[in-house]
Amino acid sequence: MGFTMFLLGLLYVGLVVALLAAGTGAALMLVIVGALSLSQLFLSDKLALSAMGAKEVSPEEAPGLHAMIERLCIQADLPKPKIAVADTDVPNAFAMGRSQKSATVCATTGIMRILSPQELEGVMAHELAHVKNRDVLIMTIASFFASVAAMIMQFGFFFGGGHSDDDDNPSFLVVLLVSAVVYVISYFLMLTLSRYREFSADRGAALVTGRPSALSAALMKISGAMQQVPTQDLREAERMNAFFIIPASVKGSLKSLFATHPPMEKRIERLSELEAQLQRPAVAA
Repeated sequence: MGFTMFLLGLLYVGLVVALLAAGTGAALMLVIVGALSLSQLFLSDKLALSAMGAKEVSPEEAPGLHAMIERLCIQADLPKPKIAVADTDVPNAFAMGRSQKSATVCATTGIMRILSPQELEGVMAHELAHVKNRDVLIMTIASFFASVAAMIMQFGFFFGGGHSDDDDNPSFLVVLLVSAVVYVISYFLMLTLSRYREFSADRGAALVTGRPSALSAALMKISGAMQQVPTQDLREAERMNAFFIIPASVKGSLKSLFATHPPMEKRIERLSELEAQLQRPAVAA
């Protein structure tokens, strides 16, 4: 993850250098994109919950879920987040929030129906690991300059690169080309970062619960149940794929270059290795 962020940083430095060299005066554009990114950071949780039709639940409404998450938070040394439930058959869960103190974790009624308590605990621990790692904040920062590059390209295509007296100056075309390259490369680097986030959250969940096999079983059960969900419901939930523990468009998507999540086989393989590591001292004793 650190190496991917380093590559993103190098890429963005190249974009800024190209902008300065071309004298494009992009200050206003940066301010606009910065405002949009801040809005995304502060409003993304509310938008995501609204998109899923999720509602915050009290301890009286969901006592078992509250008790489970409270126990996991104590083990993970986290403040207790807000807890929401989405009434949908799509078996999934996600976490949102720019910080540990403003986080919300959400489970669907579908996932609570098909998983055992230990499996659900593994899933909730996975989402709390995202909160602990501040993944929403990381991805917002990582996407900032990609948004800048995308806006440059849109301005270039819509306005043709500025005034006619700049036609003999190829600087804008150079900036447009660099922006396109930055956007494409950063897009794939962010997908790579997103996949490493999932590996990291899987590991964090396994260490907190001490049962990597429970999370493996949950992942396989969710994947199998996803195949039974109507296509229309999956399509409606796809907008949240980057935040789900398993993407709603699971059919064939995990092996795609454009996948936000690592292949299921790799995730289970790493969890199995971790299970063996955790059991080794007990066997030796």
